[in-house]
Amino acid sequence: MFERCLAMLALAPLLAAQTGPGVQQPPFKSDLLDNMLGFWTITGTLGNRPVMEVADAEWVLGHQFLRLHRKEIRGPLETVMHIGFDTYNRRLVAIRVDSISALGAETPGFGLQDGNKIEFTYNYPTVPFRETWTWDPAAKSWQILIESKDRKTNAWNTVSNLTMKRGGFGGRGFQPAPPHPPAAPAPPASPQ
Repeated sequence: MFERCLAMLALAPLLAAQTGPGVQQPPFKSDLLDNMLGFWTITGTLGNRPVMEVADAEWVLGHQFLRLHRKEIRGPLETVMHIGFDTYNRRLVAIRVDSISALGAETPGFGLQDGNKIEFTYNYPTVPFRETWTWDPAAKSWQILIESKDRKTNAWNTVSNLTMKRGGFGGRGFQPAPPHPPAAPAPPASPQ
């Protein structure tokens, strides 16, 4: 009996450190994702069409998630993505909602970091997607490659190739840049 009590005392610190429901996790720290904080302009292609977006990223929910909010400047697409770390499975988790459909929010992406690169895989019921995010420290920019998997050939096909650079138009609220500079007011008419 005494030995059993000693074993329980020895295991107590390990049991107390377990993760689970209601146990607050320490803040998620990622030097790589810290490079995403701030305001961005995103350019590239989506399918065959050019896109231009603005984005901002910040740590939210007690520093458990990096929230990335993207909005097309002259289009309807808007996306909010939360990236966190699953301490149990030791992998990144991306939860994405967008203005296309709620269906995409049903499938989280799971990812691993490899140096300056993170690869997320989304196993959507219709077609698997892969997003590869690569940080270029020299250019201080991100490359985002989005691919879909052809179920017949198992080949990955490029859907979108984007570059994310510092800066944005208007900060929070994503106020798009006006299409043209405002016209100067007309001079008052002179009396005749």
